[in-house]
Amino acid sequence: MNKIDIESVDLNLLRVFVALIEEGGASRAAIRLGVTQPAVSAALARLREIYADPLFERTGRGLRPTMRANELAPLISEALNRCRQALALSVGGKDIKGRTITIGLSDDSEIALGKNLISLIDEHLSGLRIIFRQTHSGLVQDMLMRHQIDIAVSAGGLSSPLISRHRLGRGNYLCIADAHTLFPTTAQDYAQRPHLLVSSGGFVGIVDEGLNAAGYKRSIRVSTSHFAAVPFLLTGSDLITTVPTHAARAMERISSLQTFPCPVTLPSYDLEIGMRVGSKHDNTLQTVKALIIELVEASFCLS
Repeated sequence: MNKIDIESVDLNLLRVFVALIEEGGASRAAIRLGVTQPAVSAALARLREIYADPLFERTGRGLRPTMRANELAPLISEALNRCRQALALSVGGKDIKGRTITIGLSDDSEIALGKNLISLIDEHLSGLRIIFRQTHSGLVQDMLMRHQIDIAVSAGGLSSPLISRHRLGRGNYLCIADAHTLFPTTAQDYAQRPHLLVSSGGFVGIVDEGLNAAGYKRSIRVSTSHFAAVPFLLTGSDLITTVPTHAARAMERISSLQTFPCPVTLPSYDLEIGMRVGSKHDNTLQTVKALIIELVEASFCLS
């Protein structure tokens, strides 16, 4: 768009664009925006005219953004956030109704943080909507830079000068198993037990590195990419697994599983919270950051 075009463009079209990107379909976008589907379709037709691009292609599962739409998404998202910040100044920064913040974190952190964080946000930022989006150290920086998430809790992966980082502390690991399982006390016994591996990819985890240093190799019976599945896979079985301490404690609280120390020395890891440098004047996001830091320091047993 040039300088003349913006005078005749309804900026609410940008809200429709973001809703289509995030919801993946006109009907869901209409529900989110509180308008009719024909209104969304009309807005999309106008957007296509403005950008001279289809923007979204129909698939069997909804609408898929074009390359051009993916290029526009972070720019439009940032523009809307800037507008929200400017409007918030007119009411002392307290009017956040309809605002959405996306928090990127691994599901072990979501298990440990999610419920209490929702309660704190309801208390301090009533009306704010939260989206938890799964990420890990290999994806988190790119997701922040592409505006797919607004803030992240991550064990590494944040190195860009365009991302502000706050060190939360060092995390460690605990083993967890069904309460009726006889817990191993030696490295050899631990290695011989049937293990559940939780990994986003691959067949070698932090436990394998620790066992290898001690001269042992374990038997992995099954692998999953989601910590949320662990209680269901362990309960009533002879499997054991080793997970971050905060996740192990959270699982222990809501199940019949029990935690026990790992018989093998494992390295600790740094846990950080990161957000784009340009977000430093976003008071709402800064409050969310402070609430996350408060929760992590209270419940994650970091050193």
